[in-house]
Amino acid sequence: MNNLFDSAPGFDQPLAVLKHCHDRIRKQLTTLNKMLVHLPEHGADQDAKQAAQAVLNYFTKAAPLHHEDEELNLLPELKQTADGGDAALLAGLLPKILAQHEIMAVQWQQLEKQLQTIVAAADHAPANLSTADVQAFNALYDEHMQIEETQIAPMAKRLFSDAQMSALGAAMQARRGIKV
Repeated sequence: MNNLFDSAPGFDQPLAVLKHCHDRIRKQLTTLNKMLVHLPEHGADQDAKQAAQAVLNYFTKAAPLHHEDEELNLLPELKQTADGGDAALLAGLLPKILAQHEIMAVQWQQLEKQLQTIVAAADHAPANLSTADVQAFNALYDEHMQIEETQIAPMAKRLFSDAQMSALGAAMQARRGIKV
């Protein structure tokens, strides 16, 4: 039987869970782009409000957990494990990744206010979402995910032992309050 929904990987595959999160982030970024086209013509209609609420839900709940997975578990474990060329590459990437998280948080504060205004607006009221804010947020996330998917995840996959992968998955699961 074909499943109608894409199922998320289990926490026994923590790098796959992180990639799945990136796929969900891409979906939300696509929604923001669609809203830029939708809002000028339709204003804060039900579709716009639902889209805005979906983006709000993801970036206020799931995205911070994803960043914590990286900052509190993945990157520190990788820093402890990497040596030689891997350690040198990581030393160059780590400050950039962490700075990107900080910039994303500031960018999100701007977008969050705009999306909350759309959700709270009267039906079909004129509504605006800053194209510059959306584009900057998209560009930074795109660059960030590229680094993680082409550099960080492959390094972790290559260097982490089964025990390290299991510990990463367990920490990610616990962070989300999911019982074993």
